[in-house]
Amino acid sequence: MSKSTKALSRRSFLSSGALAGGVAASALAAPAVLAQAPVVVKMQTSWPASDIWMDFARQYVVAVEEMSGGRLKIDLLPAGAVVGAFQVLDGVNDGVIDAAHSVSSYWYGKHKGASFFGTGPVFGGSATTMLGWYYQGGGQELYRELTQDILGLNVYGLFGFPMPAQPFGWFKKPINGVADIQGIKYRTVGLAADLMQQMGMSVAQLPGGEIVPAMERGVIDAFEFNNPSSDLRFGTADVATNYYLSSYHQASEAFEFLFNRDFMDDLDPDLQAILRHGVDASAASNTYFALDNYSADLKKLQEQLGVTVYRTPKDILAAQLVAWDALIETLSKDDYMRRVMESQRAWVERVTYYELMNAADLGLAYNHYFPGKLAI
Repeated sequence: MSKSTKALSRRSFLSSGALAGGVAASALAAPAVLAQAPVVVKMQTSWPASDIWMDFARQYVVAVEEMSGGRLKIDLLPAGAVVGAFQVLDGVNDGVIDAAHSVSSYWYGKHKGASFFGTGPVFGGSATTMLGWYYQGGGQELYRELTQDILGLNVYGLFGFPMPAQPFGWFKKPINGVADIQGIKYRTVGLAADLMQQMGMSVAQLPGGEIVPAMERGVIDAFEFNNPSSDLRFGTADVATNYYLSSYHQASEAFEFLFNRDFMDDLDPDLQAILRHGVDASAASNTYFALDNYSADLKKLQEQLGVTVYRTPKDILAAQLVAWDALIETLSKDDYMRRVMESQRAWVERVTYYELMNAADLGLAYNHYFPGKLAI
């Protein structure tokens, strides 16, 4: 679509339609009400139709449509409906789709800085801490600099739903330490791929819907995706039964909401606000939904499908931090990425000090009331 064509905006079209309707009504000398058709937002996700994350995206759809009183309608599409799971940024930038529901690590091939908005170094902050950095600690301006100034993209981006730390993943055999993961063909994405390679693994970056078939064909030996519910729906228990929770490879990720700038700028201000605030609303509903489903589905994996759940060995967690140190040194040679990490470190140092000093020892309380259940 050319810029001149885009000049005929939805708003100008609707305004001219209203004017024409008014003239017609005057000519007929009868009262008439012009019903405004809803603005349709074509939004594609990076998730298969069956994944729980499509349910998360639907919660955003419900919030936006209800808050807009029907003036906005979101046409929600699964991965591959218009573009591939890893191509949603390009689709939004080009105007092929109006919006996307994804994660920033899926486009780290354009610039590794994308991964700092979800799968970057873990300095000690949680996903909630890092979402706070995005909105209150300077992250939003750094994101704008990357997408608009450095890459010249025609997009806006927002983040919602601070995800629980992602499991280390699924393995065909139990792993007891760093030596057991050497040479393993492993699926992950973003800077986590660089991290695992640093630790001696061979990494393949695959969309969620391709993971289990890749395991069945022997393309990969182990993998992580994100959470017990997605893993259950993917059928992961059919290809591996050793499940390791806790990891530093992706401990601060959030959903990325992408919007085409021309599309967004063309909307009335109140509709723009609804699309923005809908991200916050869905972050809350997604969190409650995740706590319920992730915990229930973890129980199903254990009790119904014979999956053994472990805590990731501490020497692997320690090795991840050492590997992050090496990556931080390399990535810091890029001025932009250095500034992002400096900003994140300063935020985490101050905010997480408060969080950790103030937090009750929940493990102690849990063990008091449910002794013997928690693997430490």
